[in-house]
Amino acid sequence: MYEKDGEKYFIVDSHCHFWDASRENWKPGAEQYAKGWIDCFYGYHQLGPPETHWDYEHYLKVTPEDFERDMFIEGHVDYAIFQSTYLKEWYTNGFNTAERNAELLDRFGDRLIVNGRFDPRDGDAGMKELEADAEKYGLKGVKLYTAEWNQGSRGYKLTDPEAYRFLARAQELGIKNIHVHKGPTIWPLDKDAFDVADVDHAATDFPELNFVVEHVGLPRIEDFCFMAVQEPNVYAGLSVVIGGLMHARPKFFAKVMGELLFWVGEDKMTFGGDYNIWVPKWQVEGFVDWQMPDDDAFTDYPKLTTATKKKILGLNAAKLYDIPVPPECQLETSAGTQDKPAEQLLTEAAAAGTP
Repeated sequence: MYEKDGEKYFIVDSHCHFWDASRENWKPGAEQYAKGWIDCFYGYHQLGPPETHWDYEHYLKVTPEDFERDMFIEGHVDYAIFQSTYLKEWYTNGFNTAERNAELLDRFGDRLIVNGRFDPRDGDAGMKELEADAEKYGLKGVKLYTAEWNQGSRGYKLTDPEAYRFLARAQELGIKNIHVHKGPTIWPLDKDAFDVADVDHAATDFPELNFVVEHVGLPRIEDFCFMAVQEPNVYAGLSVVIGGLMHARPKFFAKVMGELLFWVGEDKMTFGGDYNIWVPKWQVEGFVDWQMPDDDAFTDYPKLTTATKKKILGLNAAKLYDIPVPPECQLETSAGTQDKPAEQLLTEAAAAGTP
């Protein structure tokens, strides 16, 4: 457990991977897309501190021993949640499947949760796969990639009728956390397929589900914030926000965090280190030390308290996933509840943002 200045932080990394981007897994005929995808990730990797950069070959595929060291031994992570990304159009065995992630359950099962996925374009076969995975892994969440290519289609929307059928079935299966990639474009996917508007509709129509918007819709931060403040079951997943901006774009990072804290609030934000784009160690340590700049440009944003950082780094995700928190680390958070109308949230945000 990470400790700084006498304070203990229970860290839940709610967005990590155990991918296979090795050349042997590049699908024949689609090698340019498989390489382009991981090259784009490797570009994001360079946004971390120089001393954290990896060799490209190591970046393609890590070992279980690498994962253990980077996450649990050095990375300060107490609990990790795998998010699946299949990309079987480009990777023969998939890029980061639930099955591959589950290979680590025997070794770290008391510290890991494996999330599944679904793609409504897969129809009844996809539904059977979702049901089988839910039974096999006890799914509490899924990761959706609305821009993923599938048999000639270059994306779908959560508002599509078939997507609603899958969301309804997920709810019946007890899968309550819907993580949706809505953030920076990764080549060759289409930017427009990552727009956050469809989350707005789905969150209203499925109030019992929690929609965690991973990467907070970047670069559409205003669109996301003005939507999320109205939808009590929409959360801000900070993967890429901390890893991609805190070191490389500190002023923009302060703006993004300020908008999120003002509109969305500390109880609806979750930490994700996005391993192995980056390791969590420097992100956890840097965020615990970070504070809103003492600058006139940021005076209308809330300051972060120790309690704020504890909620974001672990307690909110723990609440969403029913992860037991040590007694000495527990704090009240409204994560997982939907009892605050937008008017109350806005009033609280205004009060918190008053200089």
